[in-house]
Formats: sequence, structure tokens, C-alpha cells
Amino acid sequence: MLMNNRLHVQNCLGAIDGTYVSVRARVEDQPRYRDSKGQVSINVLAAVNPGMEFMYCLAGWEGSAHDCRVLKDAVTRPNGLKVPKGNTHRDYSFKGI
Repeated sequence: MLMNNRLHVQNCLGAIDGTYVSVRARVEDQPRYRDSKGQVSINVLAAVNPGMEFMYCLAGWEGSAHDCRVLKDAVTRPNGLKVPKGNTHRDYSFKGI
């Protein structure tokens, strides 16, 4: 349902997504920073609350790092991404975490 031009999903805690940001890297480091499209980049993972306010951001992983690896790092850091107990996600692509 749309509320104030925003999608409202009942019991939604927010959303998590990742993107690539182009960077310059030393020639010898470029292979590990190449993303799936061949661009030299870093991974940026961000989480927002239902009001679309940023609640967490993790930047710096090499562009070649898989999304699951970045997410696992985010949730295992001492001050990392926290999901309230009893709440789960419905995207089963993260089963391996």
C-alpha cells in the first residue's frame, strides 16, 4: 500500500541493499576491486528504516566481494547491523549466512 508516496509494508523493519561505487585503485590492486561488470569499485551496503532514513552503512569491501560476504561482515561486527530478535528476512538468497 502506498502512504505519502512511499510503499508501506505491514511489519516491515526497513530495507537493505547494496551498490557499487567507482574508485581508483593501484594497478596491482585492481583485479580484486573489479565488480561483476568489470568496473573498479567498492561495495556499499546500506539499511534504511520504514521511513527511508539511513540506519546503517558499510563501505569499503572490494567490488569482487559477494553480497553475502558483505552482509555477513555487517551483522557480525561488534557495532554492525542489528536485526531485532524474532525478526527475519524473506529473501532466501542469504541462506548461507
